[in-house]
Amino acid sequence: MIMTKHQIHANTLIGYVRIKVSNMARSIAFYQEIIGLDVKEQVGNVAYLTAKGDVNPILVLEEVADAIVMPEPRPTTGLFHFAILVPTRESLGITLRHLLEKRVGIGQADHIVSEALYLSDPDNNGIEIYWDRPREDWKRDSWGNITMATDPIDWEGLLALAEQKPWTGLPSGTTIGHIHLQVADIEQAKQFYCDVMGFDLITNYGNRALFISAGGYHHHIGMNTWAGVGLPVPPANATGLDYYSLIIPDQAALDATIARLGEAGAEVTKREDGYLVRDTSGISILLSV
Repeated sequence: MIMTKHQIHANTLIGYVRIKVSNMARSIAFYQEIIGLDVKEQVGNVAYLTAKGDVNPILVLEEVADAIVMPEPRPTTGLFHFAILVPTRESLGITLRHLLEKRVGIGQADHIVSEALYLSDPDNNGIEIYWDRPREDWKRDSWGNITMATDPIDWEGLLALAEQKPWTGLPSGTTIGHIHLQVADIEQAKQFYCDVMGFDLITNYGNRALFISAGGYHHHIGMNTWAGVGLPVPPANATGLDYYSLIIPDQAALDATIARLGEAGAEVTKREDGYLVRDTSGISILLSV
């Protein structure tokens, strides 16, 4: 594993993801009936969604006027997908059975560290739903890097775990495990997230994709240039990512991270709920304790 000069707090996590949608009623129906989230609160054109019985939102929807629905593949920087982490393999099995019953088109992959399902919402926002294998079972190569792959999932094993257990939505304890971004330039993104913010570089796939994390996780943030290098930022009224939040569980560590960003010339705006920062691809991040 390549270590950085500065280290972001080891317990840094993704908090929530805020996305822009074109039709709130349609999106709420999708995220309730297909994904299995609850609407905790709706204020005007913004809705806050949680897992069953939980208090803190993991997804925020904002309906934008005169929305431009971005196609797939996305021709701009921004969201590739956000990843919902369920607490158990059984939870993923029940979700898989539910998606099959709803006849939702899904992709899938066994990443060795995790098993994952992939789909898109009505505005082409990418979604991953996954569970993690125990960290002690993760394998490392001779360089110490966490080994990941894109093997087929064990469909039968997952569905066997689901059996006849009822689907009641995403269970309490479901979180945003990671986020995957489309960036304009991999090297610039690496300098921003690793050299300045202090994330560890976990894997580099041919200088076209990076996976980085805090505290030894397989990845909190993925980034790629698979759709091209030098992509522009999206229009303000485009569907997709508004921003995602990073929770740094120590005020001193947050202050140090913000100071490094300022010294590096990053665009930082202080808000009541934290600091809004733009990365080198124009993607916004909310940092808070």
